[in-house]
Amino acid sequence: MSTQNHMKKNAPTFAIVGLGNPGDEYANTRHNAGFCTIQKLAELCHVSYWKTQAGSLLAEAHYNDIPLVLAMPQSYMNTSGGPTKHVLQQFGIKPDHLIVIHDELDIPAGDVRVKFGGGHAGHNGLRSIIDALGTRDYMRVRVGIGRPPAGMLVANYVLSRPRASELDAFNEAVCVACQAVLSLIENGMEKTQAQINGMHSAKD
Repeated sequence: MSTQNHMKKNAPTFAIVGLGNPGDEYANTRHNAGFCTIQKLAELCHVSYWKTQAGSLLAEAHYNDIPLVLAMPQSYMNTSGGPTKHVLQQFGIKPDHLIVIHDELDIPAGDVRVKFGGGHAGHNGLRSIIDALGTRDYMRVRVGIGRPPAGMLVANYVLSRPRASELDAFNEAVCVACQAVLSLIENGMEKTQAQINGMHSAKD
């Protein structure tokens, strides 16, 4: 009984799931903004060990003594829901303590927005998570990648890497997304929205 209590006491409080596609060919593409943010968070939290578990690449970490699990689903973007659900089940975390980080076409490149709940806006990773969890009520950190230039297919755009002239804005957005995640953990949604969403004049 005491072992169970100990496990519960030290279990992760938040699940941070970054969306993307596994494999070198997708590394650092716009669609992998979630993976990039998780990797940056891992650096900030001094993560040194990753494991493959619950259909994801996982790392347990702490931020200001708050236990976390960082996850990158390995099932490809369009089927992210299964691994995300398994992570929550594995660690006994409720959807309202899930933070999903994803790329967002409808936000200008380099901007970041934070929200709770809502639809999937055509994002197949979010669609899969909503279907798997049976709820839309989880936190989202939305990394803006903007719309493709005229004549370029959306699929080609999201699966390509930012051009040299766009790289600084992309990397800055990843850093702001990390800041947003840590603020959500420590300060909650309202304060984080005021801080992060208020950084840019464009409306959500």
